[in-house]
Amino acid sequence: MDDSQQDALQEVPSRILEAVSRVVVGKEEVKLLLLSALLSGGHVLIEGMAGTAKTLLGKAFALAIGGEFKRIQLTSDLLPTDVTGFYLYRPDGSSKFVPGPIFANIVLADELNRTTPRTQAAFLEAMQERQVTIEGSAHPLPEPFMVIASQLPTGGAGTYPLADVQADRFMFRAWSAYPAPEEEAEVLSKIDVLEEPRVEPVTTPETVLALRERVRDVFVSEAVREYVVELVNRVRGDSDVLVGPSPRASIALYKGSRALAYVEGRDYVLPDDVKRLVLPAMVHRIHVRSEAEMDGVTPETVLQRALESVEVPKAGP
Repeated sequence: MDDSQQDALQEVPSRILEAVSRVVVGKEEVKLLLLSALLSGGHVLIEGMAGTAKTLLGKAFALAIGGEFKRIQLTSDLLPTDVTGFYLYRPDGSSKFVPGPIFANIVLADELNRTTPRTQAAFLEAMQERQVTIEGSAHPLPEPFMVIASQLPTGGAGTYPLADVQADRFMFRAWSAYPAPEEEAEVLSKIDVLEEPRVEPVTTPETVLALRERVRDVFVSEAVREYVVELVNRVRGDSDVLVGPSPRASIALYKGSRALAYVEGRDYVLPDDVKRLVLPAMVHRIHVRSEAEMDGVTPETVLQRALESVEVPKAGP
């Protein structure tokens, strides 16, 4: 790949962020997490109260990528086959596979925790192995493939908590908060445009795959790798933690920090890249002991302790 092609690829992440920002005010960290996950081959869970632009953000991001986009509105009566697809049998004994909405480059699973655990589980194989198995036959999903799921805060009316194995499939969990006063004022001033968002694709699935190859070339020093491992193990060893993060947390920090470095124009990872991703990569993978919860300890508390207690390696390639 010559220098001009590399320069053209380097500009794509910023074009994606610009396209999304035309219709989504604020939420810069969530946008960055979505982009980092896309360039790392991961999935993102966006949690927040109703009306905080979770669906709009996911849809705008998907449209900016190009390729095929599908939205699945999760409800309590949805069946797994409504997600994965099914075989249609004809009277003559032949059959035809009817693919479900999971067969797309970007899948928006809206309000994932409003559907039953049985239907939630329909996403597991797709998110991990990039395929779905129906009646013994494996059907590969298109590449790139990414799930952006939204959910209401756990414990709300009509919600089903995500199983640990389901939450662990998400590279990052992002929080969609209420807008700041100045952001809400900007929303009001642009409401006529925002209610009819038009997001034009600024890249292609093929370009996204090329970007992923470039991200894999980002250098991660041995000291930074050890920093990632030490952070995860410090969280696991915290006395207030009942269930600690799986190795997928280490992988998310490692791959996500490479993507973050690439987006910011570097070919090497800094410890600050790792620190920036600690909370979104691990907060949904931790269960705090009930007695610690009664004392006000949260997963965020545990993660902050780890960040403060683990020595930060020297920055630089």
